Amino acid sequence: MNEQMISQLGFIQFAVKPGDIEANYKQVEAALGSLLPPAGTLLALPEMWATGFVYEDLATLAGVIPALLEKLENLAHSYNIVMAGSLPWKKQIDGNVHLTNRLFFSGICQEETPGIDKQHLFSFWKEDQWLKPGEIPTPIDVGQDSTIGGLVCYDLRFPESAQRQCRQGAEILLMSAQWPLARIEQWRILLQARAIENQCFIVAANACGHWDQLQLGGHSMVIAPDGEVLVEAGEEQESQSISFNREVQKELRERFNTVAGVPWAKDDSEKLLSLAQLAVLVEKRKKIGQQIVFTNGCFDILHAGHVDYLQKARKQGDFLVLGLNDDQSIRSIKGVERPINNEQHRARVLAALGCVDAIVLFGDDTPITLITTLHPDILVKGADWAEDEIVGAVEVKADGGRVERIVFTSQTSTTQLIQQIKKQ
Repeated sequence: MNEQMISQLGFIQFAVKPGDIEANYKQVEAALGSLLPPAGTLLALPEMWATGFVYEDLATLAGVIPALLEKLENLAHSYNIVMAGSLPWKKQIDGNVHLTNRLFFSGICQEETPGIDKQHLFSFWKEDQWLKPGEIPTPIDVGQDSTIGGLVCYDLRFPESAQRQCRQGAEILLMSAQWPLARIEQWRILLQARAIENQCFIVAANACGHWDQLQLGGHSMVIAPDGEVLVEAGEEQESQSISFNREVQKELRERFNTVAGVPWAKDDSEKLLSLAQLAVLVEKRKKIGQQIVFTNGCFDILHAGHVDYLQKARKQGDFLVLGLNDDQSIRSIKGVERPINNEQHRARVLAALGCVDAIVLFGDDTPITLITTLHPDILVKGADWAEDEIVGAVEVKADGGRVERIVFTSQTSTTQLIQQIKKQ
């Protein structure tokens, strides 16, 4: 699309034919021929619109997606519009190829088709067994003064996904989904809630028809920043677009603005807990179904290698507990000159990392007491440790948990840093 502003919002709602990329592309092509969207239209397509959720075939089908995106790009340019819908995508993660559910934007004159990976995988449909979740999304600039945030189906139930993108400047949120008819009233309520709380326009495309034995709900929508439904489809195949008034959003945000203010209201030092306090907190988190991750270490002089390791540890589950060696235990391990930073200072710096959810000090030679008290679901150590050498591995696996060994990508170490400082 050229640099004109997005002036219309719409959707193409249809029944996705599982595994038949060509047939699904032709459905999009035919819908455009009937709709004849004016230049400057942003059109949403359903989730996995070209392939459906044929899990066993997704890896093979993903190999065809680059060629499909090229066709879609040309199709979007022929109408001078932008289209976006999710597709399976092969992505390099930590040196390995994984599949993600990626929302692609076509028709915006960029060398590479930009996309946003689905963050929250729907385990009830076993999506998490076949796909990897995405990173924190960044909204996409399309056309003149038009920044679009993206959500994929289950992401709709997590307000922070929409809020984060609107706070980065997204004026419009685009939703791509395969949402069931049985929960279509929740679909409507949640879409309106995301629009109201972020004072943004929402354009949402849902699939219709059936997936396996499940009836999908349709009811694709365009919603104004005050929650007004501007247009809504029924349960059958349907395509619509509508012009929208940006002044509605501007006037609303001038009266009161829910996305501009981002106060820092948390004191990170509250993450440092006693074992007794932490055991109570962990039990509450487990009760609501969260996966507890545990790792431990000295973290004397925090460096990039530590941060990368802790971020990867946090990604293994929902709540990262860090067992931190106290000063006495470090002296017994590394000698009387260590630690450089005392336990309270080390804990305070670590607590400021968003990936660390809780910290507990320990003075034993090993963290086995912490592990057997907290019963984490995932135990994380560096890949330089063999699994049979990792303290607590046997106990965690006996509880039904797993052990993850993470490769350090940085060659920096605290010992090396200390040696460099001494040379100065």
